Amino acid sequence: MPPAPDLDLIRGTLDLLLLKTLSWGPMHGLAALQWIERTTNQKLQVEEGALYPALHRLEEKGWLDAEWGHTDRGRRAKFYRLTAAGRRQLTAELSKWAHYTEAVGLVIAAKGARS
Repeated sequence: MPPAPDLDLIRGTLDLLLLKTLSWGPMHGLAALQWIERTTNQKLQVEEGALYPALHRLEEKGWLDAEWGHTDRGRRAKFYRLTAAGRRQLTAELSKWAHYTEAVGLVIAAKGARS
């Protein structure tokens, strides 16, 4: 059994992670999952049960296009790529994430409660 991941995905971050991952180029779902895990040194692990519903949701929103192709191992797979709308959404999500992490950082760095 693989070791438990160090971090749980914060609700809503999977979409951002997938948009950013696919900004590097088209990938099939398993490749995107493995890229996220490899890039985070296995600190984030994405369950397939969360991955595919997220990819389908992003596709329904028009942020991803998908087409069938074959992996390096010759297996048939659906390859996802970012659309122009997906790139715009990624920019918006990155901005929201920056504001969120800045706000959380302020709370964490606070020296004490004020009345």
